[in-house]
Amino acid sequence: GAGVDNDLYINQAIVFIEDAIQYRSINHRVDSKSLWLYRWYYSRTCQWILSLTITVILALAFVEEPSSLTITSDVRYRLPAWNPPCGLTESMELLCFLVFVIDVSVKSYLIGWKEFWKNKWLMAYILTLIVSFADWIVSLSFFCKESVRIRRLLRPFFLLQNSSMMKKTLKSINSTLPEMASVLLLLAVHLSLFTMFAMLLFARTKDNQQDKEWVVYFRNLPDSLTSLLVLLTTANNPDVMIPAYSKNRAYSIFFILFTVLGNLFLMNLLTAIIYNQFRGYLLKSVQSSLFRRRLGIRAAFEVLSSLKETPASAQQSCVSVGALLQVLQKAEMDSRCKQAIMRSLKMCSCDQLSAAQFQKLFEELDKDAIKQHPPSPEYQSHFMQKMQFAFGHPYFGYLGNVVALANIISICVVLVMDADKQPSERDDFFLGAINCFFILYYLLEMLLKILAMGLKRYLSYPSNRFDGLLTVILLILEIATFAVYGFPHPGWRPEFMGLLSLWDMVRLVNMLIVFRFLRIIPNMKFMALVVTTLLDLVKNLRAFAGILVVVFYAFAITGIMLFKGAVVPLGNTSSSSIFQGKNVISWCSAQAEVIYCLLYVLSVHLICRWAKIYFVAWWLISSVIWVNLFVALLLENFIHKWDRRCQRESLSDIEYQRTVELMFRDVLEEPTEEELMEKLHQHPHLHLCR
Repeated sequence: GAGVDNDLYINQAIVFIEDAIQYRSINHRVDSKSLWLYRWYYSRTCQWILSLTITVILALAFVEEPSSLTITSDVRYRLPAWNPPCGLTESMELLCFLVFVIDVSVKSYLIGWKEFWKNKWLMAYILTLIVSFADWIVSLSFFCKESVRIRRLLRPFFLLQNSSMMKKTLKSINSTLPEMASVLLLLAVHLSLFTMFAMLLFARTKDNQQDKEWVVYFRNLPDSLTSLLVLLTTANNPDVMIPAYSKNRAYSIFFILFTVLGNLFLMNLLTAIIYNQFRGYLLKSVQSSLFRRRLGIRAAFEVLSSLKETPASAQQSCVSVGALLQVLQKAEMDSRCKQAIMRSLKMCSCDQLSAAQFQKLFEELDKDAIKQHPPSPEYQSHFMQKMQFAFGHPYFGYLGNVVALANIISICVVLVMDADKQPSERDDFFLGAINCFFILYYLLEMLLKILAMGLKRYLSYPSNRFDGLLTVILLILEIATFAVYGFPHPGWRPEFMGLLSLWDMVRLVNMLIVFRFLRIIPNMKFMALVVTTLLDLVKNLRAFAGILVVVFYAFAITGIMLFKGAVVPLGNTSSSSIFQGKNVISWCSAQAEVIYCLLYVLSVHLICRWAKIYFVAWWLISSVIWVNLFVALLLENFIHKWDRRCQRESLSDIEYQRTVELMFRDVLEEPTEEELMEKLHQHPHLHLCR
């Protein structure tokens, strides 16, 4: 009947609008049961369960053999790691696999079988599950004693496939690779040419005393290539040139030319290319996200225009305001956007909305999220008004910054004076007294600001919440110190009483005071701009952090499999050790720098030449490519904020919360109606009347 059809159209519109909000594809089943399943799948509970499952399966590597989750990483001192019994982690894996099977089954059903065969990610998802489950069966067959577990390398895929933004980012990175490859090829040519020059320049001579450069760094082609590759990272600079420089200062020209051409020109050229190309590809990705949002809104308009209550005499499709209000009440969306759209609808005098009006209403989704602070209290007393003006003035905040700076300087002076003293020789009277004074001032400042601004307005500023929280913690620590050790007095010395000594308590207070000095950031416009840029990256670029986790995890698991047992505990003198059976730790314990020695042993003696490929790949992906990608996005975010800084009010008055999509909002192109309708008519499950 008409009522059933209307309910279906309303539910379809709700789902399409939610798809638009989340930039999801609308190419899924749209019948009643599928819509219920779709909303259930994307509910917070289901997505939380899926995220928890991914976290659990990734975290298993911390307790599985041969990983060691111990307090210290030094093999000389750490206790044996907990080795879970066979079947424990495997049972948890099986539960995770079951969740993933349900996940891929629901996804496959919702998009339909025709779309399923076009979706490479879902095909890879199923293949990963099959291989992982087969490897899981092999593990149980060998009673968990097998040395290689392929499924551990595949686990990051579950994190990758669960994020649409991570997929887009990976696609953008993949599209940028050809341009990066040209510079990397030039870098390889640069490295090869200088390797040849080095082997000719530092060739072996008859005088063994003068051949130190050849012996240590340029004995053969692999060693020469490795030495210059490490020099490109500046990790062995200036050690690599010291033997040759000691022989003749002119040899330094070779190393200077190599470093200038490689580090200053080629590496920075790579950064410029990555910034230019990746920004273009990310812009295309964000453009497709905008198209998805516009398509979802238009799809909602089309299904709502099919409602029976729509006037048949209308020359063009339109949607009733009542139907849209009904959809908005049921749709999951930000309360700010929902209220803004409803306000616009109430201000609208018409009962029917055209496609353009409907689309314009939902442009609220594209706007910056603005957080306005509550008003200050209005006092009737003339004296209170003067108090409010004085303590609410910016100069009062500047005075607090000066006091905080004086506190930091006094702590530095005391630390310098007591640097060489034993704990028993220190007199903490002066430091305890000045800390008491400054903490009382911080408390008074906080109370006066609350008086002037009101509690709600005071707490609406992140800087005030940070400031107030640290002030309360400092006050609690100071009261606890006085309760245990009494008030500061000459000869006030540390004694161990309870959990912390007096010196520990004072150090903790001082660290919090130093940390509190960050309160000056909002008062310095340029510094605030830099900090907000970094915070925006942390909040909005989760996709990049996710891919970074994938890279780190994959290389960590590979490293565990390749170098298991490379550093042996004290007393193990197996023949697999280096130096013809001599124990690594025993040999290194006699050296001045134990950690440097261990790293040197691993990198030079223990690792075979083929294993160098692992470390070169790690350096290329993590340091060269990924760091440059991060720099590119950091620059883009900072330039965007810098260009708009004059158009906005002070950062302390209004807070703007930006997303990756909003970074490029000014340069994105709106899709045309023809493009939207053509895409809608290609929908595999939605059949429009026009």
